[in-house]
Amino acid sequence: MHRTLIAAILFAFISLAAPAQTAQNPAQSAPDTPEPTPTPFEQAQTLAGKGRLDKALAILDQLAAQPPEPAGAERLRGMILYQREQFDEAAKAFSKASEQDPNDRESVEMHGVILYRQGHQADAIPFLEKAHTAVVRANIDPEYVLGLCYADVGRYDDARHVFATQYGFSPDSAEAYLLAARLFLRREFAPQAAIQAHKALEINPNLPLAHQLLGEVALSKADLPGAISEFEAERKINPLNGILYDRLGDAYLRNGKYEDAQQALNRAVLLEPSATAPYILLGETFLKLNEPIQALHYLDHAAKMDPSNYLTHNLLGQAYKATGQVAEANREFQMVVDLQNNTKPQPAGK
Repeated sequence: MHRTLIAAILFAFISLAAPAQTAQNPAQSAPDTPEPTPTPFEQAQTLAGKGRLDKALAILDQLAAQPPEPAGAERLRGMILYQREQFDEAAKAFSKASEQDPNDRESVEMHGVILYRQGHQADAIPFLEKAHTAVVRANIDPEYVLGLCYADVGRYDDARHVFATQYGFSPDSAEAYLLAARLFLRREFAPQAAIQAHKALEINPNLPLAHQLLGEVALSKADLPGAISEFEAERKINPLNGILYDRLGDAYLRNGKYEDAQQALNRAVLLEPSATAPYILLGETFLKLNEPIQALHYLDHAAKMDPSNYLTHNLLGQAYKATGQVAEANREFQMVVDLQNNTKPQPAGK
């Protein structure tokens, strides 16, 4: 019986293995299936993706001359022309694409983006409102562009709602108001930015960065006491914000409170050691305090971090001059001239 069992097991193993071997042989001997030949439109897509835009457009022209065009051909034409900044021609292509396919939201959006870039914000809004999808291939977010259009025509609440949707905030939340304030300030709508930031603080008095933004607005208007007050209020809420101390130090420096500026900027350096601004401001502060040796220490460090900042070299020239190092001072002042004239400055010491 023992031998019978072994024989049965061997038979079963062979029986199981054999079909697998048999199944593999036909696959190994079967000829390769030829890949389908790409259509002309697919060839144009491939060429465009490789940056061979002229050849892609040539194929698209051939397809346009033999209607009906493949779906997406005019959209691809518009994308190529947009990349070339041929906006009028691109707009025509996107318009034709949307006529061919009313559900082509990407072409409608891109038409709106072009109108925005041409300075026609009010005309762009209806196109951008029709669809809310990001156009990834063109590295564009039409939601953001729509918000900018709303802001540019004075529809600030609509702009805030779009920005809030983009970031996943409730449209009337403190975060939404602060986000709108930051984007408005970037567009140099300082009064409206302040309104939005104040509203954010009404909703949440402890919201980080709101007082800082109000300080920036005050600083832009040369309201130094107001800026200091807002930055100090921010410091109580957000005491480890290195950028805050940089801006606070700048406000104190402009207001002639040099020791307060030094204290704030020292904190900025500790919290943001890779930022050049606090070192430059510290150098300027020590010059105001008649301590040029200390100023040289910070300004030299700033120049090594960013050799192309002419303000740093101007302050270095003042510091060298104050220490009697005339040749070094003249070298730094010449660097300022070279940088402002967009010429390549000579390295220090040459």
